[in-house]
Amino acid sequence: MSSCPKSLLVPVSVLTVFLCVLSVGSYGQAHSEQALIKPPLLRSIEPPAPDATAADLESRAEELRREKLFLDALDYYRAALVKNPHSASLLNKIGITNLMMQRNREAKKWFDQSIKADRKYADAYNNRGVALYEEQKYGAAIKDYRRAIAMDDGSASFYSNLGAALFAKKEFEPAVQAYERAVAIDPDVFERTSRGGVQAQLPSPGDRARYDFTVAKLYAKMGYSDRSLEYLRKAMEEGYKDFKEVYKDEEFAVLRKDKRFVELVSVKTTTLPE
Repeated sequence: MSSCPKSLLVPVSVLTVFLCVLSVGSYGQAHSEQALIKPPLLRSIEPPAPDATAADLESRAEELRREKLFLDALDYYRAALVKNPHSASLLNKIGITNLMMQRNREAKKWFDQSIKADRKYADAYNNRGVALYEEQKYGAAIKDYRRAIAMDDGSASFYSNLGAALFAKKEFEPAVQAYERAVAIDPDVFERTSRGGVQAQLPSPGDRARYDFTVAKLYAKMGYSDRSLEYLRKAMEEGYKDFKEVYKDEEFAVLRKDKRFVELVSVKTTTLPE
């Protein structure tokens, strides 16, 4: 009985199509499936022009990054950096691009360089915190987020990232305070992609449910009923074990009068195990 290999080595410039034929027991039947192996990230754009200005190169890099052409974006960022070698912003953007490619170690090196170029550049501290957070080094990430906030306390993303790291460490009260500050600055903070930020890492269904309930409470307190109901629904579906708090928490007092709330809590949901 033949089987498909578990892994394939694919040449950088070759698109490979393989056919797997699987035999089915004593029935002697055969089934075929075709899977397309995507090539690794490739450079597909014309290289940077030698006479282009640093600003033009950076602008083009931004476009390429938005299009997820990360290697090409890096080429343009580095070309811009040659013309402006002490730019903390460019160094930070190269770090972000590596972070988006899940090259955390490489990303941290660039964030370190950005910080070295400008010790007061808050974004670089925040983004290095993101790289540390992705490695589950929550304590170190928290330190960097707090450094960023000390330099710029008007960024909702910094507070949201801090809340995520505190939540991951199960420091729920400080996490709620950070999230509350984030929502006060930007009510859309949970709905948008933050500057180099990431979603909270919540390994268990119980933690995910608690997170959603917490966000629902914050939105209810701020008077955003639609969003509060959305996160309450998620918490219910995930089986939040203390969901009954919604009937007595002061933050939900106004929401409890909304007929949509009555309809929501009347729905039976399956509780997920922690």
